[in-house]
Amino acid sequence: MLHFPLTFKPIRMDTKTQLAKLGLFDAKVPRYTSYPTAPHFSSATTDGEFTQWVQAIPAGQSISLYLHVPFCRRLCWFCACRTQGTQSDEPVRAYLETLQTEVRALGRILPEGVTLSRLHWGGGTPTLLGAGMMRDLAGTVAEIAPFARDYEFSVEIDPNEIDEARLDALRDAGMNRASIGVQDFDDEIQKVIGRIQSFDTTRDAVEMIRARGIHSLNADILYGLPHQSKARITESVQKLLSMSPDRVALYGYAHVPWMAKRQQMLPSDALPTPEERLELFETARRLFTWDGYTEIGIDHFAVKGDGLDVALRTGKLRRNFQGYTDDPAEVLIGLGASSISRFPQGYAQNASGTSAYTAAVREGRFATARGHSFTGEDLLRARIIEMLMCTFAIDGEELITTGLTTGAALSKLLRDASTTFPGMVEVSGHSLKILPHANALTRIIARHFDAYDLSKAGHSSAI
Repeated sequence: MLHFPLTFKPIRMDTKTQLAKLGLFDAKVPRYTSYPTAPHFSSATTDGEFTQWVQAIPAGQSISLYLHVPFCRRLCWFCACRTQGTQSDEPVRAYLETLQTEVRALGRILPEGVTLSRLHWGGGTPTLLGAGMMRDLAGTVAEIAPFARDYEFSVEIDPNEIDEARLDALRDAGMNRASIGVQDFDDEIQKVIGRIQSFDTTRDAVEMIRARGIHSLNADILYGLPHQSKARITESVQKLLSMSPDRVALYGYAHVPWMAKRQQMLPSDALPTPEERLELFETARRLFTWDGYTEIGIDHFAVKGDGLDVALRTGKLRRNFQGYTDDPAEVLIGLGASSISRFPQGYAQNASGTSAYTAAVREGRFATARGHSFTGEDLLRARIIEMLMCTFAIDGEELITTGLTTGAALSKLLRDASTTFPGMVEVSGHSLKILPHANALTRIIARHFDAYDLSKAGHSSAI
């Protein structure tokens, strides 16, 4: 295991004071993996719109496909994802049959020659599928669209729920990127959050993955968990670095017990304060950058030469429901309960409950339950927010050249932001950049360009 001395400089007190004045430690803001965000979707979007939007995809275009498996063997108390626990394969098999039916229905309306630039299996725990089920699902996907030349097939892998046979099935299906959730390696913290996953178990899973020639590895780690300290998160990051992941997502734990009832199991009095959360983030961030990782947006890191690193340097970095991506596809189709699709025309989300989702598919319909059709300034504001989240800057020339706005209208938006965040942003012509010491405010600054009412959305803390 690697060891680094703790010689980090603390965040300056004057910067903390500025951030506090601008509401960093109190604000509840979206993570902006979409715009508008999911709480603003409505039932006005139906399976009819979904079908029309799919059929409008140009022939021969590459798309991205996401498949959701909403089951886990155990329910981690910190998790706010839509999942359900099961100790039996019976409900999983029934769900898989429905999901395959939905995949084939999509295949019947896909335009000719569509290929997959990205395929991602998420959850839940997609690796609780048996090897045979994995092969069946991968085969069904292959029936409707082949991989594009430079495809990426990634799967969320639970180190506690994987073995040689399942990894063989995934490798044979074309998986070339694995994603592992770490959260934290500290024994006490793991017990408190209800996720026991030892370093040895995680390391063994990584070794099995790489033994099959799958060398691209993503890992997730959390800050802001109960009992976390700078020393403890340092130890966890060091252990993670010893596995040399290509990409790391450093997410802030979102404590939303009013939405995720299982989070009530966590001791709220042991949660770090917002100021302490910022220190935890900075501690982990500096360890990753010290080890040579490139900072990607607000919470991701990538090794030099990784796709995200290249996308950042070439201006092609994007943001979607899986976080930061180098996916070039304009269309992301989500299948399975609660999955969200993004089209140039808007968003479509499947029914969240597995029963409602299953009923729709068995009736021969797509399971779209809600969504949003882009209107007014949606596309302009979506691109502005995505720019801020990806590069901490707004490229006004792109917005004007692509016809999303005019110079006069954009100048007014930027002047308003400059007045609201004095000393935090810098405006030059039709462009804006967030000054480095204010990067922690990015979600708050992005909210300034959000035209929707966020007062009742129940978002997580800004830091």
